[in-house]
Amino acid sequence: MAEAKKEAAKLPKSKTDKKKKNATEFFEYKGKPLVRCGNTIYYGHMADPYVIKMQIKSKNTENDMEIADKVSIQLLTTQPMANPKKQIVKSSERPNLYLAIDIADAWLERYLRDYANKLK
Repeated sequence: MAEAKKEAAKLPKSKTDKKKKNATEFFEYKGKPLVRCGNTIYYGHMADPYVIKMQIKSKNTENDMEIADKVSIQLLTTQPMANPKKQIVKSSERPNLYLAIDIADAWLERYLRDYANKLK
């Protein structure tokens, strides 16, 4: 019995096992997931009280690459019963994705820290 388990452990993993593992992993920035769907990028854990939504409004082509040159940022509450109009806590616009992620991380960290302090 124990030998059978050892032999099974030596066998290569199937492609479906690798796909399942990769399907749940997201690219992360500063320990929080970045999930992209088209021109929309979500930053943060959906289980947290706040998450960031970034929308690429326009792109510029440089050296055969598309570069975002107008990005809107919204800090959203993840409360399921929140009024859709009040779901947006804070919003802004930045001229590139680097600056958008930079301000998004600062907002998210501050609001999550303040939320945690209110619970104490």
